[in-house]
Amino acid sequence: MKLTTMTQISVDGVMQGNGGASEEDRRSGFDRGGWAAMGKGDDGTHALIKQTYQRADAFLFGRRTYELFASAWGTDADVPGWEPVRRALHDRPKYVASTTLTDPAWAGTTVLRGDLAAAVADLKAKPGGELQVHGSGALIRWLLANDLVDELTLIVIPVVVGQGARLFPDAGPDLALDLVDSRTDSKGVTIQVYRPAGRPQYATA
Repeated sequence: MKLTTMTQISVDGVMQGNGGASEEDRRSGFDRGGWAAMGKGDDGTHALIKQTYQRADAFLFGRRTYELFASAWGTDADVPGWEPVRRALHDRPKYVASTTLTDPAWAGTTVLRGDLAAAVADLKAKPGGELQVHGSGALIRWLLANDLVDELTLIVIPVVVGQGARLFPDAGPDLALDLVDSRTDSKGVTIQVYRPAGRPQYATA
């Protein structure tokens, strides 16, 4: 399986508290949650998101995102228009990178402990299409730093949030990217698909 990521970010790179509930993630005093609720993006973007989930063979989460997803999608409650996402998350295996989660309640969940790089490499070696990561910013940064990401999709919402945790912090490892696909929907949401391409080349004096 190839490891792919899909992340909603703001123009200034924030990914914290993007969901529909303003109380979703109040870490560090964040009070601007819900900036990327499902009403953002047009029908084409919503269809792309649903199709992405449907083609997953398995999902990989960090603990915080796993718990948010379990509370939002891990029940039989219907989310109007988003049943394909709920069904995919219920039907496919789910893996959580966590040293503290001991008894996951969501059926089909396996907790990855110990050597995470080896565990993810083993998952990638399995036959299939995609091992998908949604949200899970700290996990994505770690996967990128360990050269385990094959493709990343950024869904950029046309808003400057001005506070909150960013996908890429001010100080971190550098990374060159090859643009695979780019589109803009009728509401100004852009979808950019990249493949990691090693370290960037910098101009010399």
